[in-house]
Amino acid sequence: MSYDEETLKYITTCNLPTPWATFQLHAFVDTTGKEHLAITLGVLNNFETILIRIHSECLTGDAMFSQRCDCGAQLETALKKIALENKGVLFYLRQEGRGIGLINKLRAYKLQDEGADTVEANQKLGFADDQRNYKNLKSMFDHFGINKVRLMTNNPNKVAALKEFGVTVVERISILVNRNPFNNHYLNTKAKKLGHFIMTHKNKNFS
Repeated sequence: MSYDEETLKYITTCNLPTPWATFQLHAFVDTTGKEHLAITLGVLNNFETILIRIHSECLTGDAMFSQRCDCGAQLETALKKIALENKGVLFYLRQEGRGIGLINKLRAYKLQDEGADTVEANQKLGFADDQRNYKNLKSMFDHFGINKVRLMTNNPNKVAALKEFGVTVVERISILVNRNPFNNHYLNTKAKKLGHFIMTHKNKNFS
C-alpha cells in the first residue's frame, strides 16, 4: 500500500475534558473497521510546526497502570506537554502490543515472565520484533493539514515513517519517563535491539 492511498475515513469530533485541558477528540475508521483517534488542542494549520506524539494503543499501560512498560506515563506526559503549549496533536493508533494484539501481548508477557526479553517473546510467538506500521497516519495528517512537526518519541521508526510520506520532522523530543524495576530490562532491550533513543540502565535499585 502506498502512502498516497486513502486508508482512513473521518467519522466525528467531540470535546475531551481532561485534568490538563479540554481537547478535541477525533474518530477515524480504517479499511478493516478498526477505530483510530486524534486528540487535538488549538487551531492547527499547515504553516506552523506542530507538537505531536504518535501513540500506539497499550491497554495494560494506558488504562491499567501497568509498570511493565512506559506507555501510560508517555501518554500522560505527552498530553501535559501539549496542554502547556496550548496546541498540538496526539495520534492514538490501535496497534496493541507493537501490532500483535492484546491476547498475543499477554502471551508475550508470560514468556517474559519465564525469562525472554520483549523481542525474543515476539519471535517465539512467530511475530516480527515490531509489527506496527504508520500508513494510516497519512490520511490523518492530510485531514488536519499538518506538514511540519516536533515529534515526541524515542522511536526512530516513527521519524522515518513521517519523512517517508513527506512530513518534515523539525525536532525529535525524547520522552523518557517512568523507568522502574519492572520495566528496566524492557527499556534496555528496546534500546539495544530496536534502536530506540533510550539510555541503558544497569542499576535495579530505583527510588
